Amino acid sequence: MSTIDWPRFVAVIRGHERFLLTSHIRPDCDALGSELGMAGVLRALGKKVRIVNGQAIPQNLQFIDPNSELQAIGVDVTLAELLADDFQVLMVLDTSAWAQLGLMREVLKQTRAKKIILDHHESGDDLGAEAFKNTAAEATGRLVAEAAEHLGVTLTPEIAAPLFAALATDTGWFRFGSTTGDTYRRGGQLIDAGAKPATIYNQLYEQDTLARVKLVGRILARAETLHEGRLIYTAAMLNDFQATGALPQDTEDVINHTLTVGGTQVAIILVEQAGGGFKISFRSRCHVQCNKLAELFGGGGHKAAAGAFIEETFEIAKQRVLDAAGKALLQSPHS
Repeated sequence: MSTIDWPRFVAVIRGHERFLLTSHIRPDCDALGSELGMAGVLRALGKKVRIVNGQAIPQNLQFIDPNSELQAIGVDVTLAELLADDFQVLMVLDTSAWAQLGLMREVLKQTRAKKIILDHHESGDDLGAEAFKNTAAEATGRLVAEAAEHLGVTLTPEIAAPLFAALATDTGWFRFGSTTGDTYRRGGQLIDAGAKPATIYNQLYEQDTLARVKLVGRILARAETLHEGRLIYTAAMLNDFQATGALPQDTEDVINHTLTVGGTQVAIILVEQAGGGFKISFRSRCHVQCNKLAELFGGGGHKAAAGAFIEETFEIAKQRVLDAAGKALLQSPHS
């Protein structure tokens, strides 16, 4: 879907007063920024809003939530308390996959509230919700900014800042292939409304701990290439975190470093999870569609970036992923 029925979206918003917002686990700036931006838009309309996710906000992204609005189920609120809440609409932003909702999927399954989705991902499940999707959009944050326009809400610095973070990060700071002239115009609009790119960039990329720097070094030192250098892969193991004192979220964006190696077109990183198995991230700068690769392992995402989880030993997980990626890479772009 590349268009959204905005009149219908506006009707849903204007027809209700109490909203619960949620997004995916392992939240990124697009998830969190979209939630916070949407909360600001709804409050500007006099609505009551609460944000609850399936996981707590990562420490490195806490700057995006200066007023501590983001809550986590099982940490700040229980399932029973949420189900007893009087919200009329449950809005899911930046995902439409059951597996990405964590404990919040039980709220979706059990609530009698109306459920809607605002998202830009191609892959997804039937959540029993009314979907407002634009898979051509570069970020869900962009869709929230559009929603503000259709709802007649003037952007404030508090709304614009998280939406700029969402837009900038999901486009690789405006360098990914999804970036268009309209992306820059939308970013300019958010800057005019009070977003400060230099401050956001500093908070995102210039606050590394020494532990993260050491972790990144270990991960990059493990990188290997296949298929004449067109495919690059690496891994983060549990002993890397133990040796460096780094946190799981410190692997964020490391995969993009591997694509700086000349000639690479597809990148993969396997991140060992404390509970077993591996989180897999895919990146592509060619005809290989990452979302299709991720779907082979129960995941999803975009053509250029996607993720999945494999509950196997390292060697088995690595071989399965590399076999699938190599097959996709060697296929003709037109096949």
